[in-house]
Amino acid sequence: MTAWILSIAGVTILSVVVDLILPSGQTAKYIKNIFAFVMILVIISPLPALIKGNFNVNDIFESEEIVLQEDYIYQVNRDKLTALEEEITSSLEEKGIKNVVVTINADIFQIEMKILEVNVDLSDLVIDENSGHIDIEKAITEVVNRLVGEEVIIIFNE
Repeated sequence: MTAWILSIAGVTILSVVVDLILPSGQTAKYIKNIFAFVMILVIISPLPALIKGNFNVNDIFESEEIVLQEDYIYQVNRDKLTALEEEITSSLEEKGIKNVVVTINADIFQIEMKILEVNVDLSDLVIDENSGHIDIEKAITEVVNRLVGEEVIIIFNE
């Protein structure tokens, strides 16, 4: 398919160049007619393959584009997850809850990313002395639900 398009473009460019170089006259008319005939042959060249049945519709729509789109969706959703994890961590640090590791599990292969669960590792937890006495799990749950936009399963690892 691409070779066919390239051959049409090549013949067109060659005919334009020859048209610019040749002086007007009888010879130029004959050469223009020859290029017109060659252009017609190039355009109809795929027709015999269509008639013989060697033509496959799937060859036109290559599957590489679909794979590239899936890779793009994966990368975009992965970037969203990373940004969300960092945002949750920074929001918790603003509330005085530091050294928390947030990991989000989600279905990132779909266009609409679905967050399955949020893992919060509290093993290195440090509470800022200015925070006073706070309910850590409640504060984390509020931040996660606010930033995720929906209630999700939150797993606390201590």
